Amino acid sequence: MKRFARCLFALFALTLPMLAAAQQQGLEIDIVGGHASALPIAVVPMPYQGSAGAPETDVAAVIRADLDRSGQFRTLPERDIVERPTRGSEVQFPTWRMLRQDFLVVGRVLDAGDGAYRVEYELFDVAKQERLIGMAMTGRASAMRDVAHQMADAIYEKILGVRGAFWTRIAYVTQTGVGQGARYALIVADSDGYNPQTVVRSNEPLLSPSWSPDGSKLAYVSFERGNSSIYIQDVTTGGRELVSSFRGINSGPAFSPDGRRLALTLSRSGNPEIYVMDLGSKALTQLTNHFGIDTAPTWSPDGGSIYFTSDRGGRPQIYQVPAGGGGATRVSFQGSYNSDPSVSYDGQKIAVAQGAGNVYRIAVLDRSLGSPRWSTLSPGSLDESPSFAPNASMILYAAREGRRGVLYAVSADGRVRQRLVLADGDVREPAWGPYRERR
Repeated sequence: MKRFARCLFALFALTLPMLAAAQQQGLEIDIVGGHASALPIAVVPMPYQGSAGAPETDVAAVIRADLDRSGQFRTLPERDIVERPTRGSEVQFPTWRMLRQDFLVVGRVLDAGDGAYRVEYELFDVAKQERLIGMAMTGRASAMRDVAHQMADAIYEKILGVRGAFWTRIAYVTQTGVGQGARYALIVADSDGYNPQTVVRSNEPLLSPSWSPDGSKLAYVSFERGNSSIYIQDVTTGGRELVSSFRGINSGPAFSPDGRRLALTLSRSGNPEIYVMDLGSKALTQLTNHFGIDTAPTWSPDGGSIYFTSDRGGRPQIYQVPAGGGGATRVSFQGSYNSDPSVSYDGQKIAVAQGAGNVYRIAVLDRSLGSPRWSTLSPGSLDESPSFAPNASMILYAAREGRRGVLYAVSADGRVRQRLVLADGDVREPAWGPYRERR
């Protein structure tokens, strides 16, 4: 499971099925669930009205796909769009009321000079006949998907009051071949799986990618030195730094919210324990000291504590320990197996891999209403490695379908699941990146 957890609980053996081939196309998107009460919104096609040649990206189609994937919106199929205004003055509101649309997005693509494009768009509340957004964004042809994701973010935020997370990135690990011919890669892609870029290649296993809070770096585990070691990779420059290669296990790296520290699991004292490393001085602080296996650390949003998985009570469960040291307290009590915690941005929800027998599914512990409530979000038999989107609207996780590893993104309420698979092979160890700096 993510961050080496299940490996540690299996007598420290690297037993998980590993990954397969990364191709240079986007991930296949297949929405397998639906949300009947999602907000209806029409995103009208945005035609190119320039003279230099239309961009390849269909901006309106990208926006539709983003909003559908969120589970919060239900977009009107393009075939049902009977009128195609490109600006507010052309909108006939009775048409959209007849189509039972709550919101309407219109726009057009223009030349911006020097090979760039300008997208002008407007968002309307149909019932009130009120314009909610009137904006323009500019980008080069290669960046038009980025422009569309940012437009979807703005629409999502204006209607729901929560920042959108479409213009973000994900990281995952792939494997090609088997046995001595196995090759591994750490991939970074857009949140919808498009534009995959390989940032690390290795002949030895790669595990547990973890984003820095500014999205510029990835910490990960590599076996290229024979033993597990932790590296930090600069996603932009390609530079990397070896930060932990102690004897025994080096696993589960997780950046602190301020980016200055790294939580990790080390067995340098003989037993897997949770440590915090100051990335400036490389000084280590040991947080746990127990005969059980402590692994898979992740930070609370305020940086004041660390959640981790431990079998100190007999079976793997989630615990919490102060980041400065102190006693650990148990957090999860429902179910006999809970591991791989991922914490929402507000600290109210914890996503875990929850096991019962040989079945592992993604579950969420919600503490926002006072008494803890559990919900199961995935239907698979070997689901693992949950990772919250930065706005906690969705959770990315890994699953097995036959012999194939796939990724799913499921809405936090479990009503919509999006399947992301590579054209060939398996994929594992997903990590959803942070917000990117707004342009």
